[in-house]
Amino acid sequence: MRSDLLIAIDPDDARSLQEQVRRGIVRAVASGDLPKGSKAPSSRTLAAKLGIARNTVLLAYQQLVAEGFLVSRERSGLFIAPDMAPHGRGLGEVAGVVGEATAPRWRPRFRRTSAGPAGWRPPPDWSRYPYPFIDGLIDPTLFPAADWREASRRALSPRDVAAWASGQGDADDPLLIDEIRTKLLPRRGILARPDEILVTIGSQQAAWLALNLFLDRKSRLAVEEPGYGDLADMAHHLGATVHGQPVDGEGMVVDEGLDGADVIVVTPSHQYPTGVTLSMDRRRWLLQRAAAQDAVIIEDDFECETNYFEPALPAMRAMPGGERVVYVASLSAVLGPAVRLGFMVADAKIITEARRLRRFSVKHPPLTNQRNAAYFLSQGFYDKAMARTGRALRERRLALRDALNHYLQQWVTINPASGGTSYWVTGPSGLDIRALAQDAERHGVLIEPVDRYYLGAPPKNAFRLGVTGVPLERIRAGVEVLADLIRARISKSFDPEVLAPSLLSGASLESAMAGATLLCKTVYGEPCTIELRPNGTMAGRAGYANEDRDEGRWWVEGDTWYRQWSQWAYGECSGYRPLIEHDRVQWLNADGVAIDSAVYIKPGEAPGEGLDLAP
Repeated sequence: MRSDLLIAIDPDDARSLQEQVRRGIVRAVASGDLPKGSKAPSSRTLAAKLGIARNTVLLAYQQLVAEGFLVSRERSGLFIAPDMAPHGRGLGEVAGVVGEATAPRWRPRFRRTSAGPAGWRPPPDWSRYPYPFIDGLIDPTLFPAADWREASRRALSPRDVAAWASGQGDADDPLLIDEIRTKLLPRRGILARPDEILVTIGSQQAAWLALNLFLDRKSRLAVEEPGYGDLADMAHHLGATVHGQPVDGEGMVVDEGLDGADVIVVTPSHQYPTGVTLSMDRRRWLLQRAAAQDAVIIEDDFECETNYFEPALPAMRAMPGGERVVYVASLSAVLGPAVRLGFMVADAKIITEARRLRRFSVKHPPLTNQRNAAYFLSQGFYDKAMARTGRALRERRLALRDALNHYLQQWVTINPASGGTSYWVTGPSGLDIRALAQDAERHGVLIEPVDRYYLGAPPKNAFRLGVTGVPLERIRAGVEVLADLIRARISKSFDPEVLAPSLLSGASLESAMAGATLLCKTVYGEPCTIELRPNGTMAGRAGYANEDRDEGRWWVEGDTWYRQWSQWAYGECSGYRPLIEHDRVQWLNADGVAIDSAVYIKPGEAPGEGLDLAP
């Protein structure tokens, strides 16, 4: 029972005190202050608290009992009706609010609203799904809790509390500024003075401040497409024109489409959301074109610390011509839920104006968080966390790539990005990702449609898979479930009885495969050659330099062809019915469903001889 329930009583209200008490009880239930099934305040206690006669409260209670809103329990008192909607009516009807004055119509009063749709969002209980392949949702096991606690302990020492608790202006923590300047920025090739750095609440606030400084209704913003949709929304808020610049395998295309742009936003380290890296040539061309157009470049260094396969390129801010670049970044996404700190690096005059603009919404990010982060960096905890997290995410990303290559090699392709925490996946042209995502969610698999990354019409057959939220041991199983759902929608299925005359078996199957060569591609677009030796062994080469190699064995039992690699395909034994038609072989499972395919080169025939590669 709530003894501290406060009901507003207005002696000048035209309604009676009894009616005001009645409405107050109902509204307390509607707001959750009085949960359904809970005991109502005693009439004596409530009357004393409100300074009114007890009979007034009793009469209000009697009316609510008559309406079925309150229920009486013998020798226990009055309780809120468990269904909270007595006699089939809603709370508003019981309270008698029909005809009351309504709140103002707010929407016509809004001067600025979101320019675009909210787009797809993961369910709030995403962590309860077995296979959440959504980038940016953080697996709690990745968070360095012990080291963060130690940094927090240091930040709460009397000396440090005195330092950050006395901050009344808009200055950032000088200790954190120094750590960013001496520890983080040099890794990106950036040298900066303290007055060229501003701490923000994540990189998104840094980008928002920069856009506010440089855009108005006469401005033109160029963004990547696909790209970070919130940037276009920000620009629309400011009345600016937004142009989507295409992205290919080398990042943002640098051409005449950028002409006339006042501001260009680019994510060069790992393009968001495709993950590709802006090539060195493109970086130079972009800086040159921006100088010729007198444009400002906002460099969002998204996931700059997740290069797993190639050395990181220098930040554009650090390159010749980088003076016109506003660099924005954040601490690792793994720290995001606890820290949510980013920073901007630019000319001191820009930082001064951005600081003034930041003051309108928040003087500075919480100084206790800044001091925590400063100690986290100074004590080496950040480097330790990034090394540990990097190993875990690299392992997960490789596991995702291998699972896609194993279960969906024939059906999807992925960008050959050198790092990052996600893959941009393109499926067959007839695949409806919206329908697939809904179906996958029902099977415990969360995938991300890509509609919100486009200003124009998005592809219907593309989606993203991320590894930050899914444990390593669940990745393969999740991809297997997803593969079954995709194949059920688009895979060619054969009737085993109709197909029987076309399928080889026994000695004829062994003769067809012994000495044959199979040509295919991995899901990340690299060539793969498999040689089936007559002695039952096989050799595989993948990559443009044949850098990925494996050995295995193959054999025939009855009507089924079997193969087992030493490392590829998890080193497991798999059996299929091969369907060879002209220059292609398709691998069928026991249900007659086509699982994979390859170019088939007959035994004794040189690669390229007699091949009909026309689509």
